[in-house]
Amino acid sequence: MDQAQQLRNIIKNSNKPQRPLARIITVTSGKGGVGKSNVAINLAIQFRKMGKRVIILDADFGLANIEIMFGTVPKHNLCDLIYQGKNIKDIITWGPEGVGFISGGSGISGMYNLSRDYLVYIIVNLAELDAIADIIIIDTGAGISSAVMEFLVASGEIMLVTTPEPTSITDSYSLLKALNQSPRFSRENTKVKVVSNRVSSDEEGQQLFNKLNAVVARYLKLPLTYMGAIPQDQMLARSVMQQSPVSIQYPNAKATKAFESIATNLMNPGYTEEVKQRGMAAFFSHIITGRKLSSTGNVPNIIGNAPNTQ
Repeated sequence: MDQAQQLRNIIKNSNKPQRPLARIITVTSGKGGVGKSNVAINLAIQFRKMGKRVIILDADFGLANIEIMFGTVPKHNLCDLIYQGKNIKDIITWGPEGVGFISGGSGISGMYNLSRDYLVYIIVNLAELDAIADIIIIDTGAGISSAVMEFLVASGEIMLVTTPEPTSITDSYSLLKALNQSPRFSRENTKVKVVSNRVSSDEEGQQLFNKLNAVVARYLKLPLTYMGAIPQDQMLARSVMQQSPVSIQYPNAKATKAFESIATNLMNPGYTEEVKQRGMAAFFSHIITGRKLSSTGNVPNIIGNAPNTQ
């Protein structure tokens, strides 16, 4: 029995019928500095206000955006689960409003070299997150690195954050092109949703989406769903300096109201029923098996340059 089949058996055994699977939303962007982590954190806060249990996995390796914005330093991260024998509850840090977060550290980068026993231990522990959280938000790195692509192809629900800057639009397209060309990407089982950030008005946010959507529809034939716009807001910038999410620090701010609206849209039955929930065991098994295929050379590197869309 090969390791891929062994991992499938682990998923089958861990996803018991009586256990609901967490909804996994992967937040990403084509370039850094567009407010991706702010979107992840404030959506988490809004989901908590709706009574949902939420955990953020900070998968932006090398950076610590989530813990900085929460003003909380985690005692443990994913490496401690993998290499130090900690269980999943040990590595969850609880932030404002009861939002949990897990620091990824560099843990996932070495997972594909581990023995089967280690993989069993990790996957079974990660599957426990389905019992702890209703929604798990994955905050990826920016751009089209292999690490980001691995998270995206494993995701059933992707939230792409973009801004009106020409480079942001072009880089968003490049990311979608790379994702669309991946041999492991499933159009049928993946929903890509877009948030327009740092816009001057709702109209500008809609126009930004229309511009990106037109190019994507023409060249990639990939359907996108618009979730809403977040305005430029001095209160949001101030909250970052204060290391407190704007949704907590300034509940009446324009940005807070926008996050509330987007979270409400995301919880609309029309948007939740269309996504097949996979659970954390399936999510990480997809990443691990994908890394193993890539390491053997069976999956080509096809991430190319985007056509000129200007």
